[in-house]
Amino acid sequence: MNKDLADRLFNFAVIVLKFLPKLPATPEFKVIRYQLSKSSTSSGANYEESQAGSSKADFNNKVRIALREMRESNYWLRVIKAILTDIKSIEQLNFLITESDELKKILGSIVTKTNKK
Repeated sequence: MNKDLADRLFNFAVIVLKFLPKLPATPEFKVIRYQLSKSSTSSGANYEESQAGSSKADFNNKVRIALREMRESNYWLRVIKAILTDIKSIEQLNFLITESDELKKILGSIVTKTNKK
């Protein structure tokens, strides 16, 4: 198990969950909060599950799901940034966008490498 990656995915989820209450309490942001809370936590959970995969295919499938969820998280974070130009936590939002992009690349690399084996 890549402990650094597992820790980064865990920390990403925690930071996202702490960030979400800072969003406006509108119906539109209620949807975004819900979707982002699910995708940001699912990515790490699926990576954790991949570590106990019963086969190489199971491992690859779980990492692929983690990648898909991280891509979704990145999408919702970019939507937030596009809508909220006056958000007080812009530094935290920028960090989350950058981190989700880097995590996407790492997870994508794992999927690519395991497909070649």
